[in-house]
Amino acid sequence: MIYFDNAATTPTLKEAEKAFLDANRAVYANPSSSHAFGRESLRMLNEARTSILSLLGLDATHDMLFTSGATESNNLAIKGLAYSYRNRGNKIITSSVEHPSVTNAFLDLKEQGFDVVFLPVNENGVVEEETLNNAIDSKTILVSIMSVNNEVGSINDISSLAEIVHKYPKAFFHVDTTQSMGKIRLDYRKADLISFSGHKFGSFKGLGGLIYKNNIRFHELNSGGEQEYGFRAGTVNMPGDVSMAKALEVSYQNMSKNIKIVTEIRDFLRDNLAKRGDVVINSPVDATPYVLNFSLKKKKASVVLEALSSEGIYVSSVSACSSKGEPVSEVLLSMGLERDLAMNSIRLSFSHDNTMEEARIFLSAFDKIMKEVVDR
Repeated sequence: MIYFDNAATTPTLKEAEKAFLDANRAVYANPSSSHAFGRESLRMLNEARTSILSLLGLDATHDMLFTSGATESNNLAIKGLAYSYRNRGNKIITSSVEHPSVTNAFLDLKEQGFDVVFLPVNENGVVEEETLNNAIDSKTILVSIMSVNNEVGSINDISSLAEIVHKYPKAFFHVDTTQSMGKIRLDYRKADLISFSGHKFGSFKGLGGLIYKNNIRFHELNSGGEQEYGFRAGTVNMPGDVSMAKALEVSYQNMSKNIKIVTEIRDFLRDNLAKRGDVVINSPVDATPYVLNFSLKKKKASVVLEALSSEGIYVSSVSACSSKGEPVSEVLLSMGLERDLAMNSIRLSFSHDNTMEEARIFLSAFDKIMKEVVDR
């Protein structure tokens, strides 16, 4: 098996698996319980919280909520903040290439009367500073821009964008870091809110976090108990959150080595695919090394993807959260690609577990399949 779909999910790290089992067996008490066993569970939960904040250099300025993943975190950051600060203003801004959990949250708020702005991106899939500068004003309360695009790997300059947002004292800056957390080094200190999902960097599915400046308050989206400072009701998955903190710690320890591995694979595949006359490379040259997106000029991507799958090679078309039916990449359309190319893209996404030998096998299989599959 060759797994080139790591942007959708990653295998769990053995260190994260051990951390989960150790915590779950030794301290299975509910962190909300008032007895000593419950207090021990709460202590371990808060140690995991502090570990994550410290890794990111945010322990002095930010706090964190444990969630079920980036989708919940994005909704709480966007809707919870918009509801809480609506008295300040009614304008909220995002980009045209965000993950559906951001885009659809903004569309929901638009139906509720918020003034929603979707910023265009340039041909590299990033939001330019001038574009944000022209859109933001004194009525803006929230700007949400992803750090790394999940389809093409474009990297936004979140520090520069944050500086623009913070010229307006009523506005907060939210960053969806799902495809950058634990993978590349970015400075998140200027972000007011940060969402991420554990299964993208070697933890389990169903785990995530929302990091936020200490002074921010949310309107809770779930009614219930007072868990997670009253912002997220429901029993906390302490063993899972401990395992996620361990996965992030290991990812940061190995980040330089991991980047070197995936960069070598990405560059090899990009160079070889770029030589083909029947392929268009969509990922910009300065994209994250973990993602390589390209379109097929004459073949149907879904047919090629299925043929690769039959060979035990797993890749994706568009993204795992928006790929049912005949996919059309809104990201690629926003970058200016023709609809035909936007309908026939393939995404390869890598991890440190991948090898150059796998890359060579992929190219050989891809070449064979492209010769066999009939043109559209």
